[in-house]
Amino acid sequence: MKEISIGKLRGLQQIASDRGTFTALALDHRQNLRKANPAFVDNAELSRFKLDVTSTLAASATAVLLDPEVSAAQAIAAHAIPKEIGLVVALESTGYTGDAMARYAQIIPGWSVEKAKRMGANAVKLLVYYHPASPTAKEIEDFVVNIASECKKHDLVLMLEPLSYSLNEGSKLSSEEKHHVVVETARRLSGTGIDILKAEFPLDVNETDEVKWKAACRDVSAVSVTPWILLSAAVNYETYLRQVIAACNAGASGIAVGRAVWQEAVTMPHAERLEFLKTTAIQRLNRLNSLCQALAKPYTEFYSASAPFDWYKTF
Repeated sequence: MKEISIGKLRGLQQIASDRGTFTALALDHRQNLRKANPAFVDNAELSRFKLDVTSTLAASATAVLLDPEVSAAQAIAAHAIPKEIGLVVALESTGYTGDAMARYAQIIPGWSVEKAKRMGANAVKLLVYYHPASPTAKEIEDFVVNIASECKKHDLVLMLEPLSYSLNEGSKLSSEEKHHVVVETARRLSGTGIDILKAEFPLDVNETDEVKWKAACRDVSAVSVTPWILLSAAVNYETYLRQVIAACNAGASGIAVGRAVWQEAVTMPHAERLEFLKTTAIQRLNRLNSLCQALAKPYTEFYSASAPFDWYKTF
């Protein structure tokens, strides 16, 4: 059990269920949404979509993950986030710099951990492209450590999302390679000062043996020193539902789900979009949230905080 600060503990409480599990509604997507719907090239249209999803679905989650460019402040201003639902705000710029086999990450220009804290975020999310054998692996690790230090300074929860990639140009990781990379990434990056690991499913989506699914997820749990949650990676809802069951039964602490819940709404006309969100999407999210609350491992099994009566003197 790791002791954390009062501020960090409060942040975790605000983005988790009463039981200590996570169901984060992920809506920090930017460029991939613009590619999927040309109308979203316009910031106002992209923001409108995100606020539609947030205002309809956020109450069925424990937190909502938004970007600072077109949705986080706008959702607060529009009262789209229920007051009892946590707010996680992304830090990173879309995409990466550097070579495709040696990738770098960067913070959105003009944005910072300190600004996220000031605007009322309960946590920040940092995405990095990472392969443990990449020439840039050490620099990515140092980058994460630096951001974690900033989050510690401002008592803000840090959710890290490492995305894997192949070191062979033009190819993707095999299922065996992905298992190795996701598990090794959890081993190396969960101990860098982060608070939550937002992890990929540790096998290729075409792997159908669900016994292997659970074993692979156990491997992630075995090496991660922080709670980990499963991202949806644009798989379809039915596949993701089964992945969530396997992951939570193997020690995951919940999910960060985006397109598996709402992806069909991206290209729908506005009225049809709202109807889809109010029916199919909310049913999906409610089901996933119920599973996490029933099966996931609470963050309280990882963290605690103490408060001696003079704590404020050295805070």
